[in-house]
Amino acid sequence: MALYVETVIDAGMDVLWERTQDPARHQSWDLRFTSITYLPRAEGQPQGFRYATRLLPFLWVAGTGVSAGERQRADGTRVSALRFASGHPLSLLAEGSGYWRYVPGPTGIRFLTGYDYRPRWGRFGALADRFVFRPLMGWATAWSFDRLRLWCERGTHPRAALARALGECALRLVLVLAVLFASPVAPFTLAAGVAGLAALLPPLPGTPAARRCRRAPTGSVRAPRLLTTLETS
Repeated sequence: MALYVETVIDAGMDVLWERTQDPARHQSWDLRFTSITYLPRAEGQPQGFRYATRLLPFLWVAGTGVSAGERQRADGTRVSALRFASGHPLSLLAEGSGYWRYVPGPTGIRFLTGYDYRPRWGRFGALADRFVFRPLMGWATAWSFDRLRLWCERGTHPRAALARALGECALRLVLVLAVLFASPVAPFTLAAGVAGLAALLPPLPGTPAARRCRRAPTGSVRAPRLLTTLETS
């Protein structure tokens, strides 16, 4: 049940690399993290980092990890890998690892990720992960990838993209409520139909949408050798 997300971004390789590898830029578009901070490191060693996610205004879940990247590969692709862990008791995610691939193509860069993790909390954690947390993580990754794409292709800053997404959701909700309270005949049935239509209609082109990303590979996928080296270092 490893997670996989892929999109195509029509942008320069250096631009995409910077906006995914620089911690300040990464945390601006990725829903999964509120803050990412690099830790001091010795020359030639993997880069250590600390991450945190805000669950509530005064509740943060934090963890640490290490990452490494390859920018100069013979086939023109780039790759980065990381492993991570959290000792916070409220973190369902105990430890995991993953990678990013950057594959140049005729219509843009195929930007894809594969990652997996081990949940905690025993059997309850396994069930919560399978039916709630893992689907949510997959959706958040895909939505964030499209948010990044809009930033690279259209220049839409991640904060503006989030505002557009929230505004569009609010507009759809207002439409459903308007039908619910204004219709004198079978309002709940009509509102249910309108709600279904509002959910199925595709978001506007400038609004991030997880549905625009591929959620499963088209063929066999192999994790990069860099990840194996990182995990055994």
